[in-house]
Amino acid sequence: MKAKVLVVYYSMYGHVYRLAEAAAAGARSVSDVEVTMRRVPETLPADVIEKMGAVEAQKQQAHVPVCKVDELPGYDAIIFGAPTRFGCVCGQMRQFLDATGQLWMKGSLVGKVASVLTSTATQHGGQESTILSLHVTLLHHGMVIVGLPYSFQGQMNLKEITGCSPYGASTIAGTDGSRLPSENELDGARYQGQHVANIVKKLVA
Repeated sequence: MKAKVLVVYYSMYGHVYRLAEAAAAGARSVSDVEVTMRRVPETLPADVIEKMGAVEAQKQQAHVPVCKVDELPGYDAIIFGAPTRFGCVCGQMRQFLDATGQLWMKGSLVGKVASVLTSTATQHGGQESTILSLHVTLLHHGMVIVGLPYSFQGQMNLKEITGCSPYGASTIAGTDGSRLPSENELDGARYQGQHVANIVKKLVA
């Protein structure tokens, strides 16, 4: 039986999208694991997206299907990716998760593996607080939280400014969004995806 991993994310400018792709690649590197990518619904109108300069980044992700809440129970593990907004998860992901009340009532996600990726504008813009705040919701669903262990030694890298912590892979976008995820940050996301896949394989078995 193949373990099923879902990578579901929101990314306005493409930074979390790149992390999500890397995490999916890491999960796919594990045998007998089936990986699916989805994005959460956009809540902002098109004219606001245009004013924010995010049209091109949104077009690059248009091939990724939009996720529906009732899809979530069909997976054994879910990797969530979302940027921070003032130290907490963005509104698009928050609204998506706020719609999971019926899943909570039924215990549909209990025992499933969960992991989180994020992006911030600055080095200390809330990477850890965003991931930890999302962990609270996932724990309410009874999910088994998996982070990014220190066996990924890139998170102890002092030679460059970089994201990633034991709570999950992350990237720093820059205040103007011009900084793309570094190779170290992408390595962290790949490692996390692989780590999640290896754990969920054992649970499924």
